[in-house]
Amino acid sequence: MAKMEVKTSLLDNMIGVGDMVLLEPLNEDTFINNLKKRFDHNEIYTYIGSVVISVNPYRSLPIYSPEKVEDYRNRNFYELSPHIFALSDEAYRSLRDQDKDQCILITGESGAGKTEASKLVMSYVAAVCGKGAEVNQVKEQLLQSNPVLEAFGNAKTVRNDNSSRFGKYMDIEFDFKGDPLGGVISNYLLEKSRVVKQPRGERNFHVFYQLLSGASEELLNKLTLERDFSRYNYLSLDSAKVNGVDDAANFRTVRNAMQIVGFMDDEAESVLEVVAAVLKLGNIEFKPESRVNGLDESKIKDKNELKEICELTGIDQSVLERAFSFRTVEAKQEKVSTTLNVAQAYYARDALAKNLYSRLFSWLVNRINESIKAQTKVRKKVMGVLDIYGFEIFEDNSFEQFIINYCNEKLQQIFIELTLKEEQEEYIREGIEWTHIDYFNNAIICDLIENNTNGILAMLDEECLRPGTVTDETFLEKLNQVCATHQHFESRMSKSSRFLNDTSLPHSCFRIQHYAGKVLYQVEGFVDKNNDLLYRDLSQAMWKASHTLIKSLFPEGNPAKINLKRPPTAGSQFKASVATLMKNLQTKNPNYIRCIKPNDKKAAHIFNEALVCHQIRYLGLLENVRVRRAGYAFRQAYEPCLERYKMLCKQTWPHWKGPARAGVEVLFNELEIPVEEYSFGRSKIFIRNPRTLFKLEDLRKQRLEDLATLIQKIYRGWKCRTHFLLMRKSQIVIAAWYRRYAQQKRYQQIKSSALVIQSYIRGWKARKILRELKHQKRCEEAATTIAAYWHGTQARRELNRLKEEARNKHAIAVIWAYWLGSKVRREYRKFFRANAGKKIYEFTLQRIVQKYFLDMKNKMPSLSPIDMNWPSRPYLFLDSTHKELKRIFHLWRCKKYRDQFTDQQKLIYEEKLEASELFKDKKALYPSSVGQPFQGAYLEINKNPKYKKLKDAIEEKIIIAEVVNKINRANGKSTSRIFLLTNNNLLLADQKSGQIKSEVPLVDVTKVSMSSQNDGFFAVHLKEGSEAASKGDFLFSSDHLIEMATKLYRTTLSQTKQKLNIEISDEFLVQFRQDKVCVKFIQGNQKNGSVPTCKRKNNRLLEVAVP
Repeated sequence: MAKMEVKTSLLDNMIGVGDMVLLEPLNEDTFINNLKKRFDHNEIYTYIGSVVISVNPYRSLPIYSPEKVEDYRNRNFYELSPHIFALSDEAYRSLRDQDKDQCILITGESGAGKTEASKLVMSYVAAVCGKGAEVNQVKEQLLQSNPVLEAFGNAKTVRNDNSSRFGKYMDIEFDFKGDPLGGVISNYLLEKSRVVKQPRGERNFHVFYQLLSGASEELLNKLTLERDFSRYNYLSLDSAKVNGVDDAANFRTVRNAMQIVGFMDDEAESVLEVVAAVLKLGNIEFKPESRVNGLDESKIKDKNELKEICELTGIDQSVLERAFSFRTVEAKQEKVSTTLNVAQAYYARDALAKNLYSRLFSWLVNRINESIKAQTKVRKKVMGVLDIYGFEIFEDNSFEQFIINYCNEKLQQIFIELTLKEEQEEYIREGIEWTHIDYFNNAIICDLIENNTNGILAMLDEECLRPGTVTDETFLEKLNQVCATHQHFESRMSKSSRFLNDTSLPHSCFRIQHYAGKVLYQVEGFVDKNNDLLYRDLSQAMWKASHTLIKSLFPEGNPAKINLKRPPTAGSQFKASVATLMKNLQTKNPNYIRCIKPNDKKAAHIFNEALVCHQIRYLGLLENVRVRRAGYAFRQAYEPCLERYKMLCKQTWPHWKGPARAGVEVLFNELEIPVEEYSFGRSKIFIRNPRTLFKLEDLRKQRLEDLATLIQKIYRGWKCRTHFLLMRKSQIVIAAWYRRYAQQKRYQQIKSSALVIQSYIRGWKARKILRELKHQKRCEEAATTIAAYWHGTQARRELNRLKEEARNKHAIAVIWAYWLGSKVRREYRKFFRANAGKKIYEFTLQRIVQKYFLDMKNKMPSLSPIDMNWPSRPYLFLDSTHKELKRIFHLWRCKKYRDQFTDQQKLIYEEKLEASELFKDKKALYPSSVGQPFQGAYLEINKNPKYKKLKDAIEEKIIIAEVVNKINRANGKSTSRIFLLTNNNLLLADQKSGQIKSEVPLVDVTKVSMSSQNDGFFAVHLKEGSEAASKGDFLFSSDHLIEMATKLYRTTLSQTKQKLNIEISDEFLVQFRQDKVCVKFIQGNQKNGSVPTCKRKNNRLLEVAVP
């Protein structure tokens, strides 16, 4: 290398220990202290090998900027300080470059930041993968699926204001370049019991509060809802408002996200109607009534709420009312109907609400999957992101906590297995001897829960299916009989004598020793929650709804598909889902993020050691560290190791010429590190004890200080020498410039003196010559003056003589003229005095008319028929003549202009006149068409060999041949077609192949519709029942709309002798197959400039946005 390349490392400027594998000594206290030290310095991420520990800071930190994304992009995992971006980049590069499917497992308890961690992973992958319109759309849909799922699946709890109440696993699919193609989301165990009841201090799911806070008054009135939370029994009031959470703004965000993901307006509206129905179900109350036979039954107190629910869902009110009051049990060919008492009615109501919301959530997940799934069928690379509930230990733990902890047991099992497998594979790959590692295998706990014969879930299912009286107590008794001797199961009534004196166990509880600690479960509600029973009457009532979405949520309600088989229990369904998830995870390369909550107050800068210790235990982090460092605590490739520590050996410093492994061997031999403390792999050095690594770091730090001192010494010497040489050079330059200046100044003085002397001498000589020239000039001027005076005297004498002679001649001419005048005047008085007045008048009038016509000749306007200029009238008596002359001139020039026209031009002007009568002052596009000649045959089909086949298929004369955009009936997109008009037919042909797609006789064309705006859209309506109208009317867009409509009108009139109806309106109906679709023109700003766009809004509306 020409120069030293400086690289950062995990070990540089380390606060505490960045990788827990290097922690020395390793125990619970040092582990917590190291986390706290890093947390206090805003270092919230710490490694355990390739596992990332994330401590929730409960505030925003400036560590997720685009600059940080670029810092971690394409960098080695241990090259920079611990960060979630490092793990995301490692996973993405392994998927893209090594073709390995990845999964990122994010675990931790509620409030630890799992959801935010999954968002950060997805945002990083979106930032570093490819760009482009389609890729950006896929990324945006994947990211926008989060707000929708959070609104319907998250809720405020005592531990977290945005707690995920369901498990989510998303498979993001990529192509061979690493660009996202789509994704698939799987959801696990939605906490649907929250719909009907919430613990104190917690809220229902976000969407209920967002709907009531953010919906418009119009929408609320349509759903028959009110903004007041207290009106609804299913909404807890003590925590309805959350500080820092704007439910109204979040509702707008969710609506926008649904639109981006691909929900149609009617689908989003249907979802909100189901949400409103769930809210209203909670307001239905029952009262007891006694029948004649003595049985108790229930009746609905106020039927207004029931009526509103039925109006929303389209269910017959009497059907739903009966379903709440009766239960029908079918067994083979028999049906037994029994009444429900008040308690059973309330149970049926809550069961319906929970099932309705749970199935709606599953439908949302499936609908999102339809939108974000990959459209191509090529082989895909997959990155899975698992955001699932962590291990839960509450004061009261029930069925939900039991199956959540079962899921975490399975995740812990696969985590230990894959971690050991990864370690073993690396040892084998590097040629290091593998030694067996002792660790706690929690397979025995998983078997206790999931064993198909005597597992807890199997016994719970068996108890639910057993005939007779089934209660939670009978289930506990069975557990005591079967699991009494299991070392991880404890119960008050257990037959194991070692627990007989354990008074901390209540009678209605059992305790399991999980890998994370002991958890006490309340057996109350296990049987009901596992049954998850919804009466068949309610399912059938829901299926009868006219509401399409609700009907699709209850397929088992279809009488034609009645299945008397009992539906699978909640426990068995979850067990199957977990098995599928585990199988999926085992096919991928795992990456782990362990999230830790520092305090229960959701406050920044508070680190509760007891709480963190509890989470460290149940996350098994110490066990993870021990497994990781059981063999070698630290391993590093030879090149970065040699680059980092080469200054510790003279032979390797500053540059090692040879293989990196040989350099590391020389370095370790020189430092005399014991051989048992390290091993050489094929591409890495393995260090057994962290103390050895810290010793190397201390030696490196000391050596860097020595090198810094040496560099400082050399630099100071160089700086002083450079300063001296600069001063010396400056002195020489200044002296040279001064000497130059002094010589230049002396030279200027001498030069100035010489110039003064020269100027005085030249002045004296010039004045002497001037005096001589002046004297010579005065002599010459005297002779000239004398000669001039003499010539002047001679000329004046001759002039006087000539003047006298001229005066004599003029007197004779004047006398002769006067005599002739006198003679003429005498003759005039004698012959013309009697008719003088009339002659003068006629002469004057003749002269005026002559002057008028001569002036008109010079002022005549142009020969253009549209030129309306005409000279003004000079005299009043010529008024009628002036007007008649103007009329005659205009007729004459119009005739002259018409005589120039050919037959083709006459036809064009007739069409222009027809267009004026049809569209002038009606269509905004008409003025721009006036100056455009009507050509008709724009495609020149006769000359283009591409359309030879099309030309041969048409025998008639082609009036119009133009390319138009045919609007697709399904989605509003356009397709190019050739529009042909002949004397008898209207034809559409494919632009590329020239094949005729449609042929419509002109007699079947009934009307043409268009808007009044400046667009080229028009609809051709066909006669109902005709063969051409089988697919409905046509909707086109053309740049020559006025010409095409005019020619179609004239041709139809010529052939059918009937005028074609031209409808101009901004909203008209078009027949598409069996449906009538409204085409509506609106004003709007277009992204693509001044081009109108057409978009299918729903099944009944096409919107055309005109700029």
